Amino acid sequence: MSNLDDGDLCAIDWGRADHLIELALNEDLDMVGDTTTLAVVPEQAESRAVLLCKEEGMVVAGLPIAERVFKIVDPLLEFDPKADEGDICHHGDILAVIRGSARSILTAERTALNFLQRLCGVATTSHRYAKELEGSKTVVLDTRKTTPGYRNLEKYAVAVGGATNHRIGLYDRIMIKDNHRELAAIEGDGAITRAVERARKAYPDLEIEVEADCLEEVAEAAETGVEYIMLDNMDNETMKKAVEIVNGRSKLEASGGITIERLKSIGEIGVDFVSVGALTHSVKSADISLDIEVER
Repeated sequence: MSNLDDGDLCAIDWGRADHLIELALNEDLDMVGDTTTLAVVPEQAESRAVLLCKEEGMVVAGLPIAERVFKIVDPLLEFDPKADEGDICHHGDILAVIRGSARSILTAERTALNFLQRLCGVATTSHRYAKELEGSKTVVLDTRKTTPGYRNLEKYAVAVGGATNHRIGLYDRIMIKDNHRELAAIEGDGAITRAVERARKAYPDLEIEVEADCLEEVAEAAETGVEYIMLDNMDNETMKKAVEIVNGRSKLEASGGITIERLKSIGEIGVDFVSVGALTHSVKSADISLDIEVER
């Protein structure tokens, strides 16, 4: 059963993905190749292999990437997915069947698993966090705390898992954080107001978010009319007061010190979003194996 709404899915950037796959294969093969497989496995050997889920409640994400790895190694390999992106799988479920050259399957195995295990881990974690807020208006967001080079794929996996993508990078939303405020304050009081005015002038088409560390900063940010205010490292009582101060003028995002145990209580406060770096920076890769069968 899939928990995926295709309309909310962050698309895979295949240009970036192919570049990552090439890098991963190059660091594994280093212009020499899979020496063990070349030495041990007969060139003509054909095999059937299965990608097997080894844990309970794993959310599938990254099968198209795994397929791409196998096809880049050997375009003649057959990749037959047995699950869809967003499916929730359990121990023993077959995710995909691969058929063709045994040498090619073994050469692609680890790189394909590294991608698939990582992305399934992100999707599964995102699903668990999003489930905690079902029934509330609060939405779980990811962050930019991603593996360098993997941002598109990890944000794709977040969306597959049922959470929502925050800004993609530094380019698609103005976010005035604490260090920006500190530098703007060199010119005197009203740093938030001044920073927002300059951002509106420089990038009139971009939405603006202001990070606030205290209720005074929340109030100043709300007066500027910014689209979003981030409530940074606030306890629940302080966030309740922030909701009252803003009174719907801006969307509110809880951030910092967010654990899965806090989510239900945060969802009762009335904030619009909660951003969680752990969706990508503290994820355990899923347990998936590749089991091979020789066709004699």
